[in-house]
Amino acid sequence: MDERRILLAVLLMFVFFYVYSTFIVKPAPRPRNAQQQAPKSQSAPPPTASAQVPTPPSTTPAAAQAAAPAAIVGEPAERTITVETRVVTAVFSNRGGELLSWRLKQYFDNRKQPLELVARSLPGGAPKPFTLRTDDPDVTARLDAALYRVSNEPSTIDATRSPVTLVFEFQDASGLQARKEFVIQPDSYVVQFQAKVTRGDQSFNPMVVWGPGLGDAATATESSRYLQKPEAIFFDNGSVRRVAAGQLTPDKCTGAKTDNGCAWEGDFRFAGVDDHYFVSAVLPKGRMRIEYQPAAAPVPGQAGQSNELVSYEAKGARSAPGLRVFAGPKDFDVLAATDPQMVRVINFGMFSWLAVPLLRGMKSIHGYVGNYGWAIVILTILINAAMFPFRHKSMVSMRKLQALQPEIKAIQDRYAKLKTTDPARQKMNVEMMNLYREKGVNPASGCLPMVITMPVLFAFYSMLSQAIEVRGAPFGLWIQDLSRHDPYYVLPILMGITMVWQQKMTPSSVDPAQQKMMMFMPIMFTAFFLWAPSGLALYFLLSNLLAIGQQYLTNSLVPAPARPARTPEARRAKGKAQGS
Repeated sequence: MDERRILLAVLLMFVFFYVYSTFIVKPAPRPRNAQQQAPKSQSAPPPTASAQVPTPPSTTPAAAQAAAPAAIVGEPAERTITVETRVVTAVFSNRGGELLSWRLKQYFDNRKQPLELVARSLPGGAPKPFTLRTDDPDVTARLDAALYRVSNEPSTIDATRSPVTLVFEFQDASGLQARKEFVIQPDSYVVQFQAKVTRGDQSFNPMVVWGPGLGDAATATESSRYLQKPEAIFFDNGSVRRVAAGQLTPDKCTGAKTDNGCAWEGDFRFAGVDDHYFVSAVLPKGRMRIEYQPAAAPVPGQAGQSNELVSYEAKGARSAPGLRVFAGPKDFDVLAATDPQMVRVINFGMFSWLAVPLLRGMKSIHGYVGNYGWAIVILTILINAAMFPFRHKSMVSMRKLQALQPEIKAIQDRYAKLKTTDPARQKMNVEMMNLYREKGVNPASGCLPMVITMPVLFAFYSMLSQAIEVRGAPFGLWIQDLSRHDPYYVLPILMGITMVWQQKMTPSSVDPAQQKMMMFMPIMFTAFFLWAPSGLALYFLLSNLLAIGQQYLTNSLVPAPARPARTPEARRAKGKAQGS
């Protein structure tokens, strides 16, 4: 009976992993029609840290510019302004006062260049971050084409020591006035933003647009169900809601339908878009309406590869001074410093209460050893050391139950012909409980330690699959990125071998059919981990090795109890079988 409970626990663990990877972190489906796919080509590679973003060409026809009212406040030519902080390189354009580039200095793409969070080389008409939209299409078009006057004259601004304020102002002869203000901190991924648009006595209520994003180019080509694709995310009524890109089309929308997407309105703590390791979100002060639209962009240098993106627009948020916009990593400490509730964008699941301490422990160990692979190894050893007493108790209980199997089977055989609904069959349970009491064995003692250790197993799984700290982190030899699968599948195969080894030496008395099923489990787990992050495979491999070592130790400390002599009933049953 104990082995059957263990088998059930293992099966439930497999089901949990499968459901988690399939339904919680599954890739969002691609947009189904051309109208939902914004870009069709993207040939420009991400710039290097020192490269300047080229001045974008004018997207406004010359005739339209000539017909527009003359600019009173503005600049005669288009130019870019680069702001260098300790963590970000930001590039703005005076055309429209929009953000052209937001590169993270401490995170890199698959070309080992600072990671770009603004989609590049999108076709004309695709919005850029901090684009303003109004209910009047003519005003929106004028704001997009306007050449704003910028408060800072230098084309490159050093913001590594103190905050920088960028002010974009525009006014034309029709009385249209627009003002955008950006405050950028030296060591923050947050931009404080204000916008005001008026025409005479009329005040507009523009929407703030963050164009198609976030696409992590470093993981765009990784064929893994463990990597979350860009999705809508917002915090409302005390809980985080996530909507996959494929569910943001009008025909699948669960919110308010728009022409090309889906919208929600509420008192959001934050709202935006995230992928597996990064997030862009507005943190409003008050009620806000947010509209989402799915998009797609080709991956630079990867012909035929598309990177799924999501565009969002926020309305109502910028009316309060100092609207904050976060665009950066899903690092627990960084998010907590931005807003305590922002840490919930990291999808640790139901075991977040335990995953967070494990994450802090891994980061603390990394501070000493300087390698996240070895940090995982050391933390795994410490966790298994803490679970040693529980596992030891479980193993000892299993050995005792194994010694009782002949007597248990003899009792079961006596009642085998009775139906489960027969009241007399209840006597079987009474006899078995009396046997357990007589031998001093608790049939549940073998399962209880496993129940205690399961949350640790799941929490470690959740932590490693979500922690941005292991993104791009090398371990050594052929493992150069713990967030990606083992390129030679060495770790998953070794993990499968250790599972077989562990099953062979674990006390068992299950029937042949159950034994075949249990031997099939290593095959399923090996296949399951072929595309899992190598950090996860490393953890499970090491855990299996430690469990095997503990089994050998338990076997040496607690020898297998001698099997009791066969009962008269068992001897008679055996004699009848031989006589026949």
